[in-house]
Amino acid sequence: MLQQFNHLMDYIETHLTEEISGKDISKIVGLSDYHFKRMFSYMAGMSLNEYIKNRRLSVANVELINGAKVTDIAYKYGYQSIEGFSRAFREWNGFLPSEVTKNKIQKSFPKFSFFMDIRGGVSMEFKIEKKEKFNIVGVSKRVPIQFEGENNAILELAQSITEQQRNEMHQLADLYPHQVLNVSYDFDDGFLEEKGYLTHMIGFATAKENTFDDLEQLSIEESLWAIFPNQGPFPVTLQETTAKIYSEWLPSSGYEVADIPGISFTKYNGTSENVYSEIWMPVKEKIISDKLE
Repeated sequence: MLQQFNHLMDYIETHLTEEISGKDISKIVGLSDYHFKRMFSYMAGMSLNEYIKNRRLSVANVELINGAKVTDIAYKYGYQSIEGFSRAFREWNGFLPSEVTKNKIQKSFPKFSFFMDIRGGVSMEFKIEKKEKFNIVGVSKRVPIQFEGENNAILELAQSITEQQRNEMHQLADLYPHQVLNVSYDFDDGFLEEKGYLTHMIGFATAKENTFDDLEQLSIEESLWAIFPNQGPFPVTLQETTAKIYSEWLPSSGYEVADIPGISFTKYNGTSENVYSEIWMPVKEKIISDKLE
């Protein structure tokens, strides 16, 4: 996996003046564009789009110092106007392109290289489990994307569940863990910049079909699942475990994320200080694809 990541960094370097498509990315890393960008965000601490933008502006900075014209550089790196390029460059550098050309002001943003960093000898507990096709029945809502802290829109969704809906869900709930599941899917394109919305469902796992008009049903296809139990303060521990899955476990696991909604659940015990939860990541065995030359 790390080899594919580094191959993509090389590919980006040689195509900074061109559009880099999701299809190109998927072919190099062997993952869907969405899942790779999510993994990259956790590993790099920024979105892939932000990384590419920073690399382009860093190289543009060098070319401006070496005497290139602002107009030529703006269009070379995909900006539709000199004003748009100048604004983006000043936000990144702190100076206008003309000031950089005149005063030879240098700011750099190095190319990324990925390697495995072993920290503290802390292992992650997980198991790989095959699950047959099942359904989740419950309620859903489009909510703002939020990486840290409790999402108030999700709390409002939970509070909106009526007693009747709760009873109906319990009537259908016949599969582990026999309690509330949280499922997030249909992310907007701005997910990695923590922008836009996603669909969040709160419900129960069941082998039955939903028969209630006031509940929704989401079908989950048969899949392998990497299941990560964790315990600690909520929601910090859950969010930190998710980040470690993408940045540490997945790149070296021999698996890739399957195109199925991820699931989590939390067993509340009256306090948020020491809460048990599980993250279910749908996975499939990694298949090495041909690389782009």
